[in-house]
Amino acid sequence: MNKNDLLFYNEYEKFYKMAEKSAVFEEFCRTACGEDLSQDGFGDMRQIDRILNLLSREKKSEILDVGCGNGKLLGYIKSKREVNIHGFDFSENAIEHARKNVEGNFRVCTVDEADYPESIFDMVISMDSIYFAKDMGEFAGRVKKWLKTGGVFFIGYTEGDIVPFGNGAENSLAARALRGCGIKYDIEDITRETYELLRRKRECAEALRGDFEAEGDMEWYHMIMGQTECAASGYEDFAGKMARFIFIGRK
Repeated sequence: MNKNDLLFYNEYEKFYKMAEKSAVFEEFCRTACGEDLSQDGFGDMRQIDRILNLLSREKKSEILDVGCGNGKLLGYIKSKREVNIHGFDFSENAIEHARKNVEGNFRVCTVDEADYPESIFDMVISMDSIYFAKDMGEFAGRVKKWLKTGGVFFIGYTEGDIVPFGNGAENSLAARALRGCGIKYDIEDITRETYELLRRKRECAEALRGDFEAEGDMEWYHMIMGQTECAASGYEDFAGKMARFIFIGRK
């Protein structure tokens, strides 16, 4: 397999090199998203709080992050709950930094290559990574195998970016994948919350433009402004072309 053919592979290799060294991007993440977890896309601390609320406070949990990046999300969760953390990502740079910065079990592989023993995880997290599966239904079936009985499959899912807009939550590829392998789920529509996040990211990036320029990282300023262009107008316009849902599936 030629990794250069994978969706956004080269872009993420560059991104994680930047995220490791850029003090301005770190400040951007803290200001826009509430914490520096090297956020790229549609996740913020309100979504992470939902994850924490689903994890036990009484026993140690085994959790897996699909597309874990540099491990900062898992490290944050580990600071708040008793967990053993596992993660994989196709980016060698991301996993190099994860292994250096966070105590956990990390591996380099794609969504389609990943495999784990049966019934070992209390939670599997997929924040905007399920799209990277060639077959979401097949991948959801593997996740079901990895989960313990009662385990949670937490999915952050956006339409109008990688996945086309317009299907709606129940008709989405994610919902069909979960139903197809017999995972029951609840859905929360967080489209307005996502619009507010993207507006905030846009405002914070603009406020830090001079710092990005001084650091020599204008490429990432322009990336953020491009990613958030969809939220430059009013909410009704945004909601007519993008939607975001949280799926909480249970085995």
